[in-house]
Amino acid sequence: MNLYRLYGFIFLFLSLNVFGQNQAEKIYNAIDGFTAHPSAEALQNLRNIESDFWKSAKPKTKDELLAIVILNCNKAYYENQFGQTQNAISSYEKAWQIYQKYKLSDYDIIEFCLKPLGNLYTVLGDYDSAENTIKQYFFIVNSSKNYPEAQKQKFAAILNLSNVYQSSGKISLAIELLEKTLKTEKLSNLQKGILWNNLGNNYLLNSTGDLMRPETHRNATKAFESSIKYLQTEKNQSETLSNSYRNLAALNRQRQNFDAAKSYLEKAEKLFLQTANQQPRKLAKLYYEKALLLFDEEKYEESTKQIAVVFKTLIPNYNSKNVLPAKNQLYAETVLVDALDLQAEILRINQPKKALIAFDMSFYIEDLMMNSLIYENSKILMQLRSRNRTEKCISICNELFKKEGKTSYLEKAFQLAENTKAGILKSYHSTIKNASTEEKQLLYKLQNLNNNIIKEQQKGDSADILKINQFIKKQNELMISLKKIQSENPDYIPEKCDLKALFKKLENDKAMMVYYLMGSENLYFFILQNNRIALNHINITDIAIPKIVQFINYFNSPEAITNDISGYNHYAKIAYDVLKLPTNHVNQNLIIVPDGILNFLPFEALITRESNTTNFSKMNYLLNDFKIAYNTSANIYLNSKPISNSKKMVLGIFPVFEKSAFELRYSKKEMESIRSNFSGKYLENSNASFTNFKNNASHYSMLHLSTHASSGDIETPASIKFSDQEILYSELYNLHINPDLVVLSACETGIGKLYKAEGAMSIARGFQFAGAQNLLFSLWKVNDFTTSVFMSDFYKNIQKDVPYFEANTNAKLDYLNNKSIPNAKKSPYYWSAFVYYGTIEEAEKPTNYIFYIISFLAVIGLFLVFNHYRNGKSSRNSQNRELQKNKIQDN
Repeated sequence: MNLYRLYGFIFLFLSLNVFGQNQAEKIYNAIDGFTAHPSAEALQNLRNIESDFWKSAKPKTKDELLAIVILNCNKAYYENQFGQTQNAISSYEKAWQIYQKYKLSDYDIIEFCLKPLGNLYTVLGDYDSAENTIKQYFFIVNSSKNYPEAQKQKFAAILNLSNVYQSSGKISLAIELLEKTLKTEKLSNLQKGILWNNLGNNYLLNSTGDLMRPETHRNATKAFESSIKYLQTEKNQSETLSNSYRNLAALNRQRQNFDAAKSYLEKAEKLFLQTANQQPRKLAKLYYEKALLLFDEEKYEESTKQIAVVFKTLIPNYNSKNVLPAKNQLYAETVLVDALDLQAEILRINQPKKALIAFDMSFYIEDLMMNSLIYENSKILMQLRSRNRTEKCISICNELFKKEGKTSYLEKAFQLAENTKAGILKSYHSTIKNASTEEKQLLYKLQNLNNNIIKEQQKGDSADILKINQFIKKQNELMISLKKIQSENPDYIPEKCDLKALFKKLENDKAMMVYYLMGSENLYFFILQNNRIALNHINITDIAIPKIVQFINYFNSPEAITNDISGYNHYAKIAYDVLKLPTNHVNQNLIIVPDGILNFLPFEALITRESNTTNFSKMNYLLNDFKIAYNTSANIYLNSKPISNSKKMVLGIFPVFEKSAFELRYSKKEMESIRSNFSGKYLENSNASFTNFKNNASHYSMLHLSTHASSGDIETPASIKFSDQEILYSELYNLHINPDLVVLSACETGIGKLYKAEGAMSIARGFQFAGAQNLLFSLWKVNDFTTSVFMSDFYKNIQKDVPYFEANTNAKLDYLNNKSIPNAKKSPYYWSAFVYYGTIEEAEKPTNYIFYIISFLAVIGLFLVFNHYRNGKSSRNSQNRELQKNKIQDN
């Protein structure tokens, strides 16, 4: 008999032999039976026992509920051992949920649930959940009176939090936390050794592009050597000592000291194989590091063999003859992604098509991981990782196209680029569209809690730690409930762009599309027009990007351009040449999908032909050649809804901030100009509150906000001012509006913390999440007077039913041709700040239904009269024929 089946029978016998036992004892016996002979197959027996427990209608005692908590913690531990990471997370989450809900005690929930749960979140890239979980048990530990145990768990919290910071790119926070702990806390040699190892790792990561600097090398080496010194004094610490040697190996590998790296890695492997806790994942990671060293030594065949060992360790049924595993063998595991990416790099040398297959497998695994994430920050970091792989795939596709001439390679490259464009924004809209009422409520509450945490943290030293912890605790509860609901729904799959439909829409819109993707090595750009797709690129490691940055820097202040007009003319032309924009076509509209730093570039102000003129209105701007609209992705452009043909009504927000340092003197003039063209509700001064805006926003087709805004910085999110409060961009997510147009007449409304794959975390993005599709917003600090002039012309164009994007172009041209404005104020700084994102379709003209009804009735009336006349005539003709017939018979 199969040994696993025998264990299963023993386990089942122990589970059923429960006569005279209470329910809690039955569960504990089942746990004991399982842990005596654990196996992946026997896990199902534990699941069945739990299922039967919840199906029973009997009231649940606290003892029984605690037994279920312990069952889930044990189940989770072994699910993780057997490579079922997602199942393990679900089991730990369930245990924590039950423990909190029923206010249970007498169990070390931190050690056996929260610590491993936080670590698993980190493994799968769910960094926000990991950080929240660790901070929660850190708070519990600090409130504990059990000093020895509390100190141990406090150390674990610090260590695990530093791991989260490190993994999520917050390296400076990790270093600060570790250095402070080493200086201020009373630590054992073991704890010092572990923290020094972590600190060295962060030194290493903090200077990835600067590893040849002696100072960087010294700091990292010193940290790892200190770690080894402390760990060598401790018994049974083979695994932790092994980690320090592995880090020294990584340091020397990156410095191309391959012999030293190999020596350290051999020591690490020898120590690791002495440990009892040889989990498949940890073992696979060690083998991956060996494969990476061989790859850097250009020993590709040996590296491939080592990668096969990684696959075999993580996938028991893996067939090494196929090099790559089967797609149905893949699951959410970051080491698998690393191994697949490394194998793709090797295949790329001689088998580029097979390399694309390997990269596709990595994308597939990351989609699995992405679908388990709830928090936006974690999704952004996952997307950034995908973006690096996307650049490599586009490069391969481009090379294959040049070699074989098949446009299918360009189409694949475009689809890969589109998958990384505003993916979180697109998936959010898809989720909201299909979400149940319960799911929407959870999303709403979760976002509000996140905003509350950010606002409290912004208070710095005066922040209420207790309040933050309460928010985090509630946020964790909601997150687990939301994950449970979303796990029952089909996974979100990035929508492919229908290129045939895209070309058709571009044709109908008389437009071409220039689509950028900013990589780490190249800036790629696709040009789509006349049913054709072209791909080109420029290298960004040379002078190209500095030239673009030099152009953008002219918009840092009003004087930068006017003090150097010839320099502006020169660098605006250089930037135009670098970006390879198409030459003008008659009546051609241009749609630009920017990326990276290009999100902050005013394309209309580029110079197509350099001249010596100092007259700003006479310069050769791209504005003169094209009517330009922007978009965040091709799919968002393609799926944009038509503009409503109903009467345009404006909700205007004008806080004005009279008699304060923030006063907007020309804001009222702007309001009167808009009001003269459009009816609606215009809220000014104290009436321009956020509450009034929320309550009215869904009732108007156009929303106009004339106020102050800030782009924020690395620590502070972008925000916008209402009369009563300042609102973060993420606080706008829950508005759920559907206007035809949002005009953000304020400073820097399109600026915020920038992510290549997702764009700027700006006020404009907040409105996009809320449901706004067409937006006009600013790229820098705008002037109060010139903005009011521009807005007046913009709305006059809209009043004449000019499409929004064209109204933006016309208002800029009108501004340049306005003879009452002095030349200095016609600098591009004053007129090119506002960019339009959205559809370029015209609104359908309102239908006069009464006219059509009357016309239809008239036609029916004429038909009836004519029919009556025809029938009468037919009847008379029939009578005449009958008379003639009678006459013939009489004759």
